[in-house]
Amino acid sequence: MRQRPRGDSRGILDPGRLLREMRFRRHLPAESLRQWVEHYWLIDWVLSAPFEQRVVPHPAVNVVFRRDDDGPESGEVAGVGRDLFRITLNGTGRVSGVQFRPGGFHPFWRRAVSELTGRRVPLPAGRLIHPDAPVGAGTFPGAPTSAASDDERCRALDTLLTAWQPEPDPMAAEAVRLAEAIRTDRSVLRVDDFAARHDVPVRRLQRLFLEYVGVGPKWVIRRYRLQEAVEQAAGGPLSWADLAADLGYSDQAHLVRDFTAVAGVSPAAYARSVS
Repeated sequence: MRQRPRGDSRGILDPGRLLREMRFRRHLPAESLRQWVEHYWLIDWVLSAPFEQRVVPHPAVNVVFRRDDDGPESGEVAGVGRDLFRITLNGTGRVSGVQFRPGGFHPFWRRAVSELTGRRVPLPAGRLIHPDAPVGAGTFPGAPTSAASDDERCRALDTLLTAWQPEPDPMAAEAVRLAEAIRTDRSVLRVDDFAARHDVPVRRLQRLFLEYVGVGPKWVIRRYRLQEAVEQAAGGPLSWADLAADLGYSDQAHLVRDFTAVAGVSPAAYARSVS
């Protein structure tokens, strides 16, 4: 099990600017939650001008709590986003977020995670519940954005998620394991090859991912490879043709189309913007 949160900036467009404009950090959840939760992410900002952040979403569900200035806290479940996520922040505020591992939200939601894909579902004030929970289930003390320290904010999230009473599920564990294999192995380029490598029929793999991850395995492969392209583009000069071949694209033009469709700019334009 991972002993520290991921240190990469994968998916964040222009991470350098994000870190200059606001405080962003990641923390691991309680040990008992790490089989399902990737990390907690905390953001605090004091801005003199509006700031737009853009993110190429991971194939993961997030639970997000936000407070602007001295206003009330709001919470939502954000399903897997297919499109570029944009948000403009102003003034002062803070966010306490939970990024689940792909496949890891199902034990909390207890229904097909594909129901949430492309959606943002508000959470009842002071409660974190799954759709079939009895009234009053999942109550928790305190608000995750109100605590003063990072440790206190993380403990509030631990309490909140534990109160949701996730149920161990071997199918969820399999989905988490397979999605992690796609994320960490750049040689995974085709669904049929991946299914054969893990001795899983393609149709069963597709059903498993739709139920537990929220999107199909082909989409997950493409999204992780595209995030690799974003990371590479921010790292300096490279051969787009070679990168396209490495990431399993039929040609450079195919990579450019996918990159532009999701990131909103061409790879070359993005590379220039962060150089």
